[in-house]
Amino acid sequence: MASRLSQDGGVELLINISSIVLALTLIIVVIAPISGAHLNPIVSLIALLKREQTLSQTLAFILAQISGAILGSIFANLMFDLAPIQFSNHARVSTGTLIGEVVATSGLVALIGILAQRGLARFTPFAVAAWIFSACFFTSSTSFANPAVTIGRAFTGTYVGIEAGSVLPFIGAQIIGGVVGLGLTKLVASS
Repeated sequence: MASRLSQDGGVELLINISSIVLALTLIIVVIAPISGAHLNPIVSLIALLKREQTLSQTLAFILAQISGAILGSIFANLMFDLAPIQFSNHARVSTGTLIGEVVATSGLVALIGILAQRGLARFTPFAVAAWIFSACFFTSSTSFANPAVTIGRAFTGTYVGIEAGSVLPFIGAQIIGGVVGLGLTKLVASS
C-alpha cells in the first residue's frame, strides 16, 4: 500500500513501519495469553536456553513462526493483486546492515528480558512496538530483528522484500544479536 500511496521512500518507510508496529502491538496483546506471544525464533530459542519451554515446544513455535511469515507474505501479495509467490531481488547485505541487525535484535531481546525480570511484562507489547518503530529508523537494516520475518520477506518482490542471498547473513546477525541481548539482560538485571 505504501508504494501505491507515495513514491517518496521516507513516506513509504513511515507508512510501512506505522502499520507494522500497530499490528504487532495488537497481535502481541491478543496472543500473549495463548502462546506467550512467541513471534520470533530468537525469543523462542532463548526461552529454550532458559528452560522456560521444551525442545518440542520451541520447534513447534519456530515452525509456526516461519510458516506464518511465509503465508503472510503470500496473502499480502494476493491482497494487492500480485503473484502469490514472488522472490525479492532486494539485496540488503552490507557491513552496516548486518551491524544494524545485531543492534536491532540485541535491543529487542534485552528489552523483553529486562521487562520480564523486573516483573513488567505487561508493558512488553508497547515496549516491543516502540523499539521496532524506532529501530526501523536508527538502524541501517530497518530492523527486521526476526528470522521468521526475514524468511517471510524473501517471498515478496515489494518494497519490503529481501533477496534470498541476504537471508542467511541477516539471520546470522540476528543470532549474534540474540546472544548479545541475552548478555545485556543479565548485565542490567544484575545491577
